[in-house]
Amino acid sequence: MPSSITWGLLLLTGLCCLVPGSLAQDPQGDADQKTDASQHDHEHQQELPCHKIAPNLADFAFSLYHHVAHQPDTTNIFFSPVSIATAFAMLSLGAKGDTHTQILEGLNFNLTEQAEAQIHEGFQHLLLTLNQTDNQVELTTGNGLFINESANLVNKFLEDVKNLYHSEAFSINFKDTEAAKKQINDYVEKRTQGKIVDLVKELSEDALLALVNYIFFKGKWEKPFNVELTTEEDFHVDENTTVKVPMMNCLGKFDVHHSDMLSSWVLLLDYVGNATAFFILPDQGKLKDLEDTLSKEILATFLEKRSSSFVNLRLPKLSISGTYNLKTVLGNLGITKVFSNQADLSGITEEVPLKVSKAVHKAVLTVDEKGTEAAGATGMEIMTVSLPPDVEFNRPFVLIIYDRYTKSPLFVGKVVDPTKT
Repeated sequence: MPSSITWGLLLLTGLCCLVPGSLAQDPQGDADQKTDASQHDHEHQQELPCHKIAPNLADFAFSLYHHVAHQPDTTNIFFSPVSIATAFAMLSLGAKGDTHTQILEGLNFNLTEQAEAQIHEGFQHLLLTLNQTDNQVELTTGNGLFINESANLVNKFLEDVKNLYHSEAFSINFKDTEAAKKQINDYVEKRTQGKIVDLVKELSEDALLALVNYIFFKGKWEKPFNVELTTEEDFHVDENTTVKVPMMNCLGKFDVHHSDMLSSWVLLLDYVGNATAFFILPDQGKLKDLEDTLSKEILATFLEKRSSSFVNLRLPKLSISGTYNLKTVLGNLGITKVFSNQADLSGITEEVPLKVSKAVHKAVLTVDEKGTEAAGATGMEIMTVSLPPDVEFNRPFVLIIYDRYTKSPLFVGKVVDPTKT
């Protein structure tokens, strides 16, 4: 193969989130320690490797969100910053020179302040933690490496990808594009329990390598909604568009309050385990202000100062997804060289020039009353005599799924139209 031809590397990140639930437990397996996430924060977590990369992941998540949200004609947004960052951090193991620097800096890592070994150790620990078994939820995250059967890859890259990122490796014949596409799509579909299908739409026979990252989990609310109270109600997409949506209803005690700083209602809903969902409803006309103001420091404040009050809560059932061309999205964050003919991925193979020809991320979110399992009991709460405020998520709002144990925002999204999947 003439050296003037740059072979393609296909990088795919796929996510399925079905009623997000418990995302982690204590790697030590101590049942007593996993019941109180705040206790973990103060007693055990400061030294964990995943915490050393958590601030970077949060900054990356908000940077990515801001760029996507400010695109024209943006509708629903949903992605996993952890899935995308894991795939590209793994790719950086085979990158050199400016290509290597751009990837890690684009992921919000400062290489003058943080050793590269510490970054990869953080991802290694994050993946180990998220994959801890827990009978309350199903959670799987991992990486697949599809290598053209004629390729000769650098052994160190293969070893590092396997040891640090727990990647499985498969031989594949990219010349048979239809069979190769089916092999990759079947792999992703199986790992995401059928929720991510046909991730690869097109495949070049010149591809040398495909990297796939996936994450799948499902769980249930700590306080499930009553299905019988769900009713069809209006959701105001914009000033001129209203759609009918199934709206979940609950009169009870929730961690919800109005934030003057964000000009928004902020609702924190816990899942069984260590995950918390932030639902942030901006006041009329304040969505852009919310998006420009929101930060990891503000999220931390809400988690530190939790309190409950009685409200009449209405939250739409929804199923949304996001599919992103990462070449475009990450280009806005300065990651450009790896997609160009000037890419230096000689740490993967020295046989032929290599670049990332396609990078795709797909994420799916479903929110309903109970999760995938029916709740076995119905709870009642005593309420005060005074009428509680109505908090109705009937216009565009922001959502963030946060794992309290790893301190990472695993999913970020915006619901503009709940009827659009």
